[in-house]
Amino acid sequence: VQLQAYGGGLLQAGGSLRLSCAASGRTLTSYIVGWFRQAPGKERVFVAAITWGNGGGTYYVDSVKGRFTISRDNAKKTVYLQMNSLKPEDTAVYYCAADERSTTWGSRASYDYNYWGQGTKVTVSS
Repeated sequence: VQLQAYGGGLLQAGGSLRLSCAASGRTLTSYIVGWFRQAPGKERVFVAAITWGNGGGTYYVDSVKGRFTISRDNAKKTVYLQMNSLKPEDTAVYYCAADERSTTWGSRASYDYNYWGQGTKVTVSS
């Protein structure tokens, strides 16, 4: 499966942005899809994930709970990350990733995801 992330941009603190992760080649029906981010000079870290089974369960890193929402549109083969109340510390390159192994569910490790899209940059000014 090929993934393409887009939707990044430059905005002020408190604003909202929606990132999209579009799949091609295969549907995402049996994949866990996650969002990660990498701030300048820092490691890539987990943000949120959604599964395609079990009613689309989700989980988030604590720092974005209540502000970010991950969702998916099966028909469009797309996963979204709605980001509200953005803060300067949310500034990063955001990546989407996917994996078909059920053991990936619950993981926050980037090495558990086999498929990656290119990043989309989000810059939040204060």
